[in-house]
Amino acid sequence: MLEIRDVHTYYGDSHVLQGACLKVERGSIAALLGRNGMGKTTLIHSIIGFVPPRRGEIVFNGTDITHKPAYEIARMGIGLVPQGRRVFPSLSVRENLQIAARRRQQSPAKAWNVETLFRLFPRLEERSRHGAGKLSGGEQQMLATGRALMGNPECLLMDEPTEGLAPIIVQELGRLIDRIKGLHLSVLLVEQDLAFALKHADYVYIMSKGTIVYHSSPQELRENPEIKSRYLGV
Repeated sequence: MLEIRDVHTYYGDSHVLQGACLKVERGSIAALLGRNGMGKTTLIHSIIGFVPPRRGEIVFNGTDITHKPAYEIARMGIGLVPQGRRVFPSLSVRENLQIAARRRQQSPAKAWNVETLFRLFPRLEERSRHGAGKLSGGEQQMLATGRALMGNPECLLMDEPTEGLAPIIVQELGRLIDRIKGLHLSVLLVEQDLAFALKHADYVYIMSKGTIVYHSSPQELRENPEIKSRYLGV
């Protein structure tokens, strides 16, 4: 569904992504791991069109999206759950969801709308009239995820979704990701929490200094202490 081919991305003169390559298969969860500052969020921003690569290709559903603007990429079916939630604090929970609503070609039974999201996140329904800026960190993460789903994407980019969350909320988020996978939605999951990534991903990549230095099944990484120590500090 999504393929990154030899991508090089710069911030000014700073060469951040240096030939990154990875794939996200349809209906699967691929986890991208690595220490801070290694280029993981830059890769997410390159895919969604915030920081287009200078070299390489990003292909989604067989179409080259490398230099398309972000709004076109979103319309094609890629959703983003950004690092730090970035909800609209002055809007209510319901308004945050409604503003992102977009119909796609799925049958109505598979489409996401406010009612289906409230069934998935009952807490958001309880807080539907509250300003998003007054929610807890966990509630804001639910809202950011729900907002991305309101665009009815085929592929979801999740950038550090467990960051700063209490363990019980992390467990809820894990159940949500498993449910998304059950609906055949593809996910690229950027994570610092190794245990969380290994539990929920179908395939894992490790990024270091702007390139992919290792990829395997979760089980293979789990049994490779040398790689975990060298690149993840575990």
